[in-house]
Amino acid sequence: MLEQGPDAMADYELLELLLCYAIPRRDMKPLAKDLIRRFGSVGCVFSASPDRLTEAGLKDHTIALLKTVRAGALAMQREDILEQPVISSWKALLGYCRSAMAYEANEQFRILFLDKKNTLIADEVQQKGTVDQTPIYPREVIKRALELGATALILVHNHPSGDPTPSREDIDMTREVKDAGHKLGIAVHDHLIIAKRGHVSFKSLGLI
Repeated sequence: MLEQGPDAMADYELLELLLCYAIPRRDMKPLAKDLIRRFGSVGCVFSASPDRLTEAGLKDHTIALLKTVRAGALAMQREDILEQPVISSWKALLGYCRSAMAYEANEQFRILFLDKKNTLIADEVQQKGTVDQTPIYPREVIKRALELGATALILVHNHPSGDPTPSREDIDMTREVKDAGHKLGIAVHDHLIIAKRGHVSFKSLGLI
């Protein structure tokens, strides 16, 4: 790692190295490979729920280490989009949303609150749902925007199925939030659906 950097290591080797700090003096290669095989990818390992990681045989201190590393990585990505217009950091914004949501087992609905300069002032997960549904209440979204003094929103949610194609419910809900915000001078710039197989922008599709 120190001589050649992380690009010289396979995903299972990165996970293996990390596990060595939590479980010293043992060969971690079989466990690292088993975790990636069980969850599908190294990203899915880091994003798996504590309960599922426990079922895979990990102890609390190992799970805490994985979650701490993931939180640190997300914090670094979040810094790339803070205090600057999101339009100028769109690629970084997508990268952050993908890291935060693409590998989640259940749907979650995130809202990015923006000021008049389209600078991010808050990033909040409003709701968490099931594997294919998240209840969202437009009035609550707009109420929170008013509390924060936001003048624009970017809606973001994930599709655990891996397919980012918007559903009829996604389209209708977006329209309801947009209509509710319009009456109070709060714009909805976009709605992003994040999935393992890419992302969809409602603005790019002409749906907003």
